[in-house]
Amino acid sequence: MDYFAHETAIIDADCSIGKGTKIWHFSHIMPNCIIGESCNLGQNVVVSPEVVLGKNVKVQNNVSIYTGVICEDDVFLGPSMVFTNVINPRSAIIRKNEYLKTLVKKGASIGANATIVCGNNIGEYAFIGAGAVVTKEVLPYALVVGNPSNQIGWVSEFGHRLEFNDLGFATCKESGEEYQLLENKVIKL
Repeated sequence: MDYFAHETAIIDADCSIGKGTKIWHFSHIMPNCIIGESCNLGQNVVVSPEVVLGKNVKVQNNVSIYTGVICEDDVFLGPSMVFTNVINPRSAIIRKNEYLKTLVKKGASIGANATIVCGNNIGEYAFIGAGAVVTKEVLPYALVVGNPSNQIGWVSEFGHRLEFNDLGFATCKESGEEYQLLENKVIKL
């Protein structure tokens, strides 16, 4: 085994788990999912069948990642955040053939207790604030908060709020990387 799994973790057959990944207490990895290298899955995490997690994905405690979710490399899923996969669930009606896909793009962060309604993709390096309820697509580098979520700004790849000047340029205060805002899109220069 090239990965670590706590003795209380359950790992079903036909999973692919990458080198250096850590799976902690009381987590359940279901069949046919793919977990990339160097991921960290906290306590009480459920990864449903056919979920795909890229490299270096950090999943905090009490997160369920349902069928239909794909997280690219370097995604952060905060404590107790929630994904859904059916838009109109009913206990007495089977809707497994109606699962909607949710793609969380590279470098995005989703804060504690946020909810991502299925079928809404999260752009590269977007930042979803704690407790937000995402009901529509989130643009790359967007900062969204609230219920329903609303975009209130832009962030750098290091997660710092970007302050654009009159010409549409901003610099990340930590990395020094430069960004341009052009036609409601952020481009890293």
